[in-house]
Order: sequence, then C-alpha cells, then structure tokens
Amino acid sequence: MIQRIQSVFLFLAGLVSLVISNMVDLWKAGTEWMQPDDYKVIFAMFMSSGLLSFIVIFLYKNRKRQLIYNYLNIVLNLVLVGLLAYNLFNLPGEGINSQKGIGLILPLISIILLFMANRGIKKDEKLVKSIDRIR
Repeated sequence: MIQRIQSVFLFLAGLVSLVISNMVDLWKAGTEWMQPDDYKVIFAMFMSSGLLSFIVIFLYKNRKRQLIYNYLNIVLNLVLVGLLAYNLFNLPGEGINSQKGIGLILPLISIILLFMANRGIKKDEKLVKSIDRIR
C-alpha cells in the first residue's frame, strides 16, 4: 500500500517541510527584530511537520489513524502559517532592501498536499468498506 497516491502527496509534504524549508531563505538573515528563539520554534515546527508526514506514510494499515495524524499535521501547519504571517508583518522593508522571503508559502503548499493525501486515504477507506459489504 505504500505505492498509493496519498504516499506521494505525503512524501512531497514531508519534502517541503524538511528539505525545502531549510534550503531557501524564509526571510533574510540578520534582522534585529527576531529573537533566536523564534528561529528555533519555526525550525522545530517545520521539522515536526516533515517527520510526521514521513511517519504517516508507513501507517498505511490503519487509515483512520493516518487521517487523524494528517489533520494534526494540518493544524500544525496552520499554526506555522500564523506564526510566519505574524513575523512577516513585523519585518522591515518594502523598498529596494526588502527582507521578506517566501517562508509563508511553504506551509500552505504542505497543507494543500496533506488535503490531497486525505482525499486519497478517504477513497481507499471507501473502497475497502464497499468490498467488505460485498463479502
């Protein structure tokens, strides 16, 4: 069951959260307003979201638990979007020296991928229930 389409979506969501969030500048470094603790919280939230996505891939035998963990991951990403939006509005710069990056887009991409994975999991659950009815 690992070869299902929801596994691809979960893998991409984990990839966005773990790898891409560390490769791109969420915003330009060197801003005075941000405390080092803010970086740690954002980094921890990205890492936990990515790890949860990769863990859920291997829970394919229990689809209800997959759905619950995906909804938990979506809530985590929504909190991350809120935190990043709050920090984005406090960033200086709207001119030539703008310090705003693409950090807010990454959790939104992850949320979309998680919703698509949930749709695939629900389809599988519906298929299994319909086959059980035939027996």
